[in-house]
Amino acid sequence: MALESPLDNGGVPLYLDTASAAPVRREALEAAWPYLTGAFGNPSSHHEVGRTSADALKDARRRVAKMLGMRSTDIIFTSGGTESDNLAIIGIALGAGTDGDAGASGDAGADGDDGSGAGPGGRPPRRHIVISALEHEAVLAAAEFLVRRHGFEITEVPVGPDGTITVEALGSALREDTLLVSLGYANNEIGTVADIAALARVAHDAGAFFHTDAVQAAGWLPLDGLGVDAMSLAGHKVGAPKGIGVAAIRARIPLEPLIHGGGQESGRRSGTENVALAVAFATALELAEAERTETAGRVQAIRDDFIAEVLATVPGAFLTGSESLRSPNHASFCFSGTSGEAVLLELERLGITASSGSACAVGSDEPSHVLTALGIDDDLAKTSVRFTFPTDFTAEEGHRAAHAVSAAVKNLALSYT
Repeated sequence: MALESPLDNGGVPLYLDTASAAPVRREALEAAWPYLTGAFGNPSSHHEVGRTSADALKDARRRVAKMLGMRSTDIIFTSGGTESDNLAIIGIALGAGTDGDAGASGDAGADGDDGSGAGPGGRPPRRHIVISALEHEAVLAAAEFLVRRHGFEITEVPVGPDGTITVEALGSALREDTLLVSLGYANNEIGTVADIAALARVAHDAGAFFHTDAVQAAGWLPLDGLGVDAMSLAGHKVGAPKGIGVAAIRARIPLEPLIHGGGQESGRRSGTENVALAVAFATALELAEAERTETAGRVQAIRDDFIAEVLATVPGAFLTGSESLRSPNHASFCFSGTSGEAVLLELERLGITASSGSACAVGSDEPSHVLTALGIDDDLAKTSVRFTFPTDFTAEEGHRAAHAVSAAVKNLALSYT
């Protein structure tokens, strides 16, 4: 039997790795262009050219804050999700961890609201942080740094076999000296979505701050009304260029900067701001949020059909992550008896671009820490493949992709015999 060829699958490549990077929106580029050309001034300069840039930066900050239900003073523009995670976790730990009276609040704190709230006073310094084993490498590495260099203690909250975290599990992991909880909103490798609002309430009841890495959630899940103290976002997941992100951290929270210098971003992140990319980020996020309800519902239905077709046609395939509590554009599998990298190469030959998991684990040939945390053994974890769909994904493309997955596994089986 002959191996299936790219032409048999339609011949037009499909990019199904938007969890790594989404296409840049034309509107975001057009919004950024003036600040790369005529309005190129430094926003800290006290002249007309600088004031033009400063006004654009202020407006971008206001627009992002509005979409997150936060205040403009809470928004810190960064280089991306990794920096935002590090600033939120390390910055809060070092800024508030030695202050026994610094308390968390679940108040949404949008522009014009009070947003204040005092936690329990008279407490000893808090040097305990709660995360899960499923977190992005940026969260895990930031937490490990605090343990190694600053004597913090870390507890990993237990997770279910589908990656879910219950409020009871979080409650059991909290202590009197817990300063911060950091749990991801939508997992980048298995797509499982956490009930962030409920988890944040549990953390606040214990007087702890709550941070969520919402990088994979933006454009697919609601960002407003979560009641978090800090949130991380990355532009290249929502249609802005790479190199721009947001650390949304309540301004009332003591924060130790990671980057010191001229005191930009209200003293919380020094360095000349990238006005053009900040404008691009605000534009892309606004468009993604405006389209979110329709896009998420449409793509989720196609995603569900794709999952059903793959499970029905590929022997040994099983879905990783939650079947129901899953990001609308995400499908991930293990293909028993194969190699994930071999499946990806065969899929690329058939015109389908996917991934084996996080693009941020550069050069690693180790099994996914997310999958092994779910109890999946190392060999099976190495067969994983992730598909993350674009906003304009169609039912016909979903069927083509599922057919290609079946053909790729079949071709590999034939090549082994």
